[in-house]
Amino acid sequence: MNSYEDIYYESSDGLNLYARDYPCTDAELVAPETILCMHGLTRNSADFANLAMHLCARYRVICVDQRGRGKSDYDKIVGNYTPLTYVQDMFSLLDKLEVEKVILIGTSMGGLMSFLMAAMQGPRIRAMVINDIGPEVDPVGLDRIKSYVGKGEAAATWAEAINQSRTLNGPAFPDFSDQQWSEFTHALYKDEHGTPVLAYDPAIAKPMADEESGAVPPDLWPVFDASAGIPTLVIRGELSDILSPLCVASMQARRKDLQFVEVPGRGHAPTLDELVCRSSIDQFLAMV
Repeated sequence: MNSYEDIYYESSDGLNLYARDYPCTDAELVAPETILCMHGLTRNSADFANLAMHLCARYRVICVDQRGRGKSDYDKIVGNYTPLTYVQDMFSLLDKLEVEKVILIGTSMGGLMSFLMAAMQGPRIRAMVINDIGPEVDPVGLDRIKSYVGKGEAAATWAEAINQSRTLNGPAFPDFSDQQWSEFTHALYKDEHGTPVLAYDPAIAKPMADEESGAVPPDLWPVFDASAGIPTLVIRGELSDILSPLCVASMQARRKDLQFVEVPGRGHAPTLDELVCRSSIDQFLAMV
């Protein structure tokens, strides 16, 4: 039995989209605050399963599948696979759920979406946890992602899928156990009659090749500046090739109240199941 409820809702352009809804388990909290978890480019709501189970002791936690991922519809219009479209989908979801105030947790692309949401509807955003992304994306990591997204070979077995995941992501998670690689892979793929299939539309990579598409915003510093006043925790993997130390330093210079934690032995992006992440997120949320 799942510990979450399924949510299906319609986007403004008619797609059927999906999210997991983890209700707060503390019966004494009459109106718990809501946390919205938003995944990275090729990931989905399953990434936040462990974190959601931890946080739902005090919060309602919504974990989304962006269009083109997981159980959400794939978009026939490839040009819609951009953060601005995803952000509009998030506001549609929040409106459907009648959530007036929300805490955002965004990994990678989800972090970029958090910046945009804060700039567009600042009063609605209570706080933000930004996982391994900043207003500037390191071109080294961006090129790495472009090199494989939507281009991988199909895996015939789960063993092959796990091996592919380990090959592509091994440098980011050098201490992962076999069990962790299995869990990581099962969150990235879906099972179709015993065969692992990537749980995302390969076409999500196409807008990234077009500099005019907005899929990879070149400069989000004005958007980041617009989030001033919203409590923010930035998490960086020590080995990250997406969020550079220089970018973090610039963020801290612009936002003296910015909270920051670096995760040892992690690249892009920390799973948020690491102890340092859990403790930092708990402490941050307790203060906002």
